[in-house]
Amino acid sequence: MYKHILIPTDGSDLSMRAARNAIDLAKLCKAKVTAIHVIAPYQTIAYMGALLAATEYAYNQEAQSQAEHYLGEVRAMAETEGVALECEVITNQQPFEAIVNSVASKQCDLVVMGSNGRRGMTRLLLGSETHKVLLRSDVPVLVCH
Repeated sequence: MYKHILIPTDGSDLSMRAARNAIDLAKLCKAKVTAIHVIAPYQTIAYMGALLAATEYAYNQEAQSQAEHYLGEVRAMAETEGVALECEVITNQQPFEAIVNSVASKQCDLVVMGSNGRRGMTRLLLGSETHKVLLRSDVPVLVCH
């Protein structure tokens, strides 16, 4: 069955539910799990260098703190079930790209992620990271609604 499952998480209830499903599946399959959180790089839209540098530092600190919190929740789930887990924080403008690259670099054979719940015009304009992963992944993707 599956030997290495990738869990991309954004900290939402839906992604945590997907993480729970992935860990349960990993326990059944005796698979290892890698959980990732993708941070978008800081975007500057103004000037005044010193102020922006402080803002960028604060953004990076907060993003890293949130990532560690989200991955810590997944780590706690895995430890409870006795599932081997590796965690990684990745910085990338395109989360789907980081997810697909992680599948290849870590030789995962399944991705388990939540759907984002966007509907209508918002989905058309912004797209869905889950949908982009589905289109580009070379391995199966289990989407948890």
